[in-house]
Amino acid sequence: MAIVDRIPSIASARYAVIFILAPAALLSLACSPQRRVRELLSAKTGVVRLPAGTIALDSGIALPDGAHDLTITGNSTTLRASNSFHGAAILSCHNCRRITVRGLSIDGNRSRLERPVGLPPSDRTFASFYSNNGLLFTDSGEITIANVVFREIPSFAILASNAHGVNIDHVGIFNSGSNSSKGHNNTTGGILLEEGTTDFDIRRCVLHSIRGNGIWTHSRQVRNADGAIAGNTVREVGRDAIQVGHAIRVQVVGNHGRRIGYPVSEIDVESQATPVGIDTAGNVDASIYQGNRFDEVNGKCIDLDGFHDGTVSYNVCSNRGQAEDYPWGQFGIVMNNSNSGMESRKIAIEGNSILGAKFGGIFVIGSGNIVRGNNLDRIDLAHCPDHAARFGCSYPAQPGVLESGIYLGSRGERPAPARGNIVEKNIIRGWRMKTQCIGFAPGVRAADNTIRENECSDE
Repeated sequence: MAIVDRIPSIASARYAVIFILAPAALLSLACSPQRRVRELLSAKTGVVRLPAGTIALDSGIALPDGAHDLTITGNSTTLRASNSFHGAAILSCHNCRRITVRGLSIDGNRSRLERPVGLPPSDRTFASFYSNNGLLFTDSGEITIANVVFREIPSFAILASNAHGVNIDHVGIFNSGSNSSKGHNNTTGGILLEEGTTDFDIRRCVLHSIRGNGIWTHSRQVRNADGAIAGNTVREVGRDAIQVGHAIRVQVVGNHGRRIGYPVSEIDVESQATPVGIDTAGNVDASIYQGNRFDEVNGKCIDLDGFHDGTVSYNVCSNRGQAEDYPWGQFGIVMNNSNSGMESRKIAIEGNSILGAKFGGIFVIGSGNIVRGNNLDRIDLAHCPDHAARFGCSYPAQPGVLESGIYLGSRGERPAPARGNIVEKNIIRGWRMKTQCIGFAPGVRAADNTIRENECSDE
């Protein structure tokens, strides 16, 4: 019999072909890139090498609770949120230990997924409030994130809550963060460690075009502790380049920022969130801010609200423009005491350079502080009090504060008159600095402080 004679009819042949192809089609569906990635990441331990290419995800992937000793590595891999994506994060894990994520890209598809959202209420963690994050780790330890690139993340690129041993190295974050319903930043976009995260190290990362804060810590109760933020570059952020919030023993060293507080249209006006090169919040002590540089700061250089028993040294803030170029411009370095659990005391402010400040150079309250060997140049760009109507130079509670090179104040949020401080060997130049070099609030006396060998001159 001829071979063709074994095929009874065209119709039956058609069905035979369908019978052969149907299992192959099902196999192809089962092995779709998204399905394959989910299968790989169901592993609780071991090494997972992700497939190459861009893989669209319709929902976030949660690693198994309790995953441990797990390494996830890319192979020219991009995990991208699809247009219909929903979930807390592209990748998340709860109660994980010894997890490494390296060598891949994460695309949050912000242009399609961003939704207006405000700040979380005081009883909510950021991790429980914001969705559409990049990487999210909660109640986890010994987390390493290295050589990962994040783009267009609607919320936080990296968020770790109540974690320890968090190491973030050579990470790039670009064009990330979202706004409130009023079009102003809601803190998101960068790296956030919150709720008592300890033993952390964030190094050699690059962040560009972040709507909220670049790198920061935050906690409602238990302080974050024992961390380093070093050698990072932060450019074009709408809030703070770096913020140390409610923490102890944190080193902020050798970071560089540029264009802090831009674009101006996205600054959080409702919260009066003045952008800062290095900001402080809560209760922060035994910490060091050293060797950092920030260029073009539309806000404050360094805010020490809650900072005490620590060192601020050899930092540089440089503004080359005029007063009108910095609508949110403020002091160079400012002490404050909003947190009731601390006092502004024993702060060493040494060897810093403030090269262009809209108002004053350094604001001092409390006791036992040392302000020594700082270079303050182009201070009072607003030419206060002459241009009070234009720039709002008036501050009746502490007259003269906005036009002084160094001002010894009577209070921040709470009374804390400057007493027992040393102010020496500072070089102060700027608008009428020969006569407005060092100012005192009512009730604060030069005799109650040591003030000597300061050089003051007009510019």
